[in-house]
Amino acid sequence: MLRSSSSYTSEEDQDHHHHHNHQSPPSDLPPPPPPQPPPISFNHHHFNLPLLPSSSSITPSQVIHPRQLLLTCAELLSRNQFSSAYRLLNLLSTDFASQSGDSTERLVYYVTKALNARLNRYLSTTFVTNPNFNNTPPHYVLQQHGISSNFLSPRNPNNLNLVTNPCGLTSPRGQPEGLVTNIKFSSYLTLNQVTPFIRFTHLTANQAILEAIEGCMCVHILDMEIMHGVQWPPLLQAVVERAATLGRPTPVIRITGAGWDPILLERTGERLCRFAETLGIEFQYHDLVLHNSEVVDHADVVANALSSPVHRQGLSSSDDNIRVADEALAVNCGDYLHRLLREYDTRSLRRFLHKVKTLNPRVLTLGEREADHNHPLLLRRFSEALDHYGALFDSLEATLPPQSPERVAVEEGWFGDEIRDVIGAEGEERRERHQKYETWEVLLRSSGFKSVALSPFSLSQAKLLLRLHYPSEGYQLQVVNTNCLMLGWKNHPLFSVSSWQ
Repeated sequence: MLRSSSSYTSEEDQDHHHHHNHQSPPSDLPPPPPPQPPPISFNHHHFNLPLLPSSSSITPSQVIHPRQLLLTCAELLSRNQFSSAYRLLNLLSTDFASQSGDSTERLVYYVTKALNARLNRYLSTTFVTNPNFNNTPPHYVLQQHGISSNFLSPRNPNNLNLVTNPCGLTSPRGQPEGLVTNIKFSSYLTLNQVTPFIRFTHLTANQAILEAIEGCMCVHILDMEIMHGVQWPPLLQAVVERAATLGRPTPVIRITGAGWDPILLERTGERLCRFAETLGIEFQYHDLVLHNSEVVDHADVVANALSSPVHRQGLSSSDDNIRVADEALAVNCGDYLHRLLREYDTRSLRRFLHKVKTLNPRVLTLGEREADHNHPLLLRRFSEALDHYGALFDSLEATLPPQSPERVAVEEGWFGDEIRDVIGAEGEERRERHQKYETWEVLLRSSGFKSVALSPFSLSQAKLLLRLHYPSEGYQLQVVNTNCLMLGWKNHPLFSVSSWQ
């Protein structure tokens, strides 16, 4: 694995690690080749890091830690030293990366793909926008950076094709966008089946919702990232069973499912309606289509949708004494809020939280990653990404067989895409802006929310989930501030679920 010795280093330690932990090449290496002509520079800052050894000059007896090589490569890219970064990427891809290797080799494989995407994007953007390169073949531009024209060849699966895609924005494996979306959703289902992470998040959030709506006869659940809706059948069943046990009428339930794919939202609603019908529950479903271009307006989109006549029609219960005004609202934000963050900007997130607070929900459940991938500096979030995804890949290795197709699907279709976003993208293109619980706590409290304590049953359920389905000793649970439950791998927290009101 690639994590540092401690997962809880301070900010000063991380900064010191990034800037002072570079090692010189071993002394018994052959002398470096003659220096190349100076590369074209697009800024006025020049850094003179030592030349890195080529892959052919490394002997098997020499031990090089891949984490340090990855950090060095990220620093070279952050300094626009493309020639050295390219050589180091070739070394990493050739000698340390494998999609079918151990957890470290697989992590290096996806991280080097992300770094390659970042290098490609910068060079292609410069080629397209810099007037000095008008009518200049891209091969010449790359060669001026000391980068072989083979970089443009599709023979290396880790490299994007700069010629056919000058902005470096290819979909994974060159698939059409619609097919990529299907692969993403399919990998989500696989992730839910073979790892405890999504099940843990759903189980803990559902228990908080079930406790918050006790005694309510009209319940409205707003799910801001419903995906396939796999979270809700267990909750619907629990609501029916509790009503039968207590001898009470079953509550009227409606779910508003938000997401970016209208077809998926429609299919999810159809499945939930069919399932509710088998339970004999009075149920309604509404979809709420979001768009990336409207991300800053999600607060208004939600408020307008919930108050529209179309959305509220037919909400009267079979019991005339139950009115819509008595409806209890539960808001579920699983893997969603971090997408509202922008570079140095929390305004859209705060507007959304403020709007939700005005709706007076019985509970808001928040499921997020326990990682800091929102820092504007590449090196800071790069180190965090190595730790976070290193722990995730270690857990997958302990849970699934080495050649498991499910493991490949999860790593390629889900975590690999996240790594590409965290490391390969920049600015407004970045969407995976994960933050740790301590940051979410400050944001929620400043928006008027108060924490809701976890019940002992929530913890016992999570323990039972791990014991029955994921018996590896590496998984660990931790309660934080009475309202947050974290799931981690060997003392490294990975996912958190918290409840607010």
